[in-house]
Amino acid sequence: MRSWGAAFAALLASVPIAIGPARAETLVVSLSFNRLAVTSTYTGTSVAVFGAVERDGQAAARSGGYDVVVTIRGPRQALTVREKEALGPVWVNRAQQKFAEVPSFLAVLSSRPLAAIADEATRRRLRLGLQAIVAAPDLTLTAPTPDDPFREALLRLRRGQRLFAESEAGVRFLSPSVFRTTAPLPATAPVGAYDVEVVLLAGGVPLARHEGRFDLVKSGVEQGIATFARDWSPAYGLAVGALALISGWLASVIFRRD
Repeated sequence: MRSWGAAFAALLASVPIAIGPARAETLVVSLSFNRLAVTSTYTGTSVAVFGAVERDGQAAARSGGYDVVVTIRGPRQALTVREKEALGPVWVNRAQQKFAEVPSFLAVLSSRPLAAIADEATRRRLRLGLQAIVAAPDLTLTAPTPDDPFREALLRLRRGQRLFAESEAGVRFLSPSVFRTTAPLPATAPVGAYDVEVVLLAGGVPLARHEGRFDLVKSGVEQGIATFARDWSPAYGLAVGALALISGWLASVIFRRD
């Protein structure tokens, strides 16, 4: 009986450890704003991310220090990338690839080069960096292929539009456990909900993860027009058509030659 009791007690003692060990580090993250109104004079802005690493009092200090990767994703959208080919004097669309859910804006900021923070397998698994995100299997409606030219084209085009950006020195540690980063949001960044993911690593091993969100919203006259167009689309279409006809008639009257 005593041997059975001792074995049962040992099993109970091991259950909490197997189910969910206590984390040695946790993240506390704050954003410079949670909601930003976009008006007709909007020319872009920046969002600042502040964070601190809270350690368990019983955890030993890490000799190698911490690494942080911050990823900001804009509203998702479906799009198609087409390949153009010269056919005589004109260019025509040939092959194409459809992408299911692509972030309309994507910024990745890290405390060091990503290759020095984690190996390729870990980066792909955690989707750290533009290459890992664009290479994700669920980004397209078809299975990915090695050296996919359409994914490379998507990455190149979005970078040229300043909608995809990566900074391998964008996160700065103010102290061994406090960090800060700032991500620019260009005027072309669409309105909507933006997801902010902060991953804490040490020695290539992920330790903690935090998710946040902020919103870019239209305000003033722009918001009223957008709401009217969405909720009263037939009336909005008639109003736009009538305005175009009136504008054309006025132009013909003003510039009419007798």
